[in-house]
Amino acid sequence: MKNVIFAVAASAVLAACSAQTEDAEGSSADSMMESAMTSDLAAAATGPIYTEKAGQTVALSGYDAVSYFTQDAPVEGSEEFTVNYQGYDYHFASAENAETFKVDPAKYAPQYGGYCAWAMGANDALAPGNPEVYKIVDDKLYLNFSEDVAEKWNKDIPGFIKSADVNYPTHSPDEHYTTN
Repeated sequence: MKNVIFAVAASAVLAACSAQTEDAEGSSADSMMESAMTSDLAAAATGPIYTEKAGQTVALSGYDAVSYFTQDAPVEGSEEFTVNYQGYDYHFASAENAETFKVDPAKYAPQYGGYCAWAMGANDALAPGNPEVYKIVDDKLYLNFSEDVAEKWNKDIPGFIKSADVNYPTHSPDEHYTTN
């Protein structure tokens, strides 16, 4: 299946690169620039990905996943630099960050689909991850619901990660946090 997806993706890339569509003025630069800024990595989600509302596709509340690893604080991304990974849109602050993400998206995407790491580890529950309450542990990004929850998380990070690593795969990719 992966080989088929790769072959289809490669064919589409080759076709897009070799096709020259010109606008009324004879320039295709705008359309080429737009396609260069939006990418689809064609990977299926292995678990639920947190979005603010069910059915939405913007992951990580629009924050730039790479910025967590390269800057002092995370920054919001832009729709201009979008990469679709596991069926969700990740926004980036720059084309460079989008390209960095495409090389190794699993390295930069938040653990547990951006759901609260403490809730997943302590209660096997889906709770929203706040993109401004985070911690990088062993080069992986973990979000928590709030500062109060992060204090609980900090008391046994290895234990919560161990539990959450077991719990998260038991959740269906189509699950979504709900207050009901």
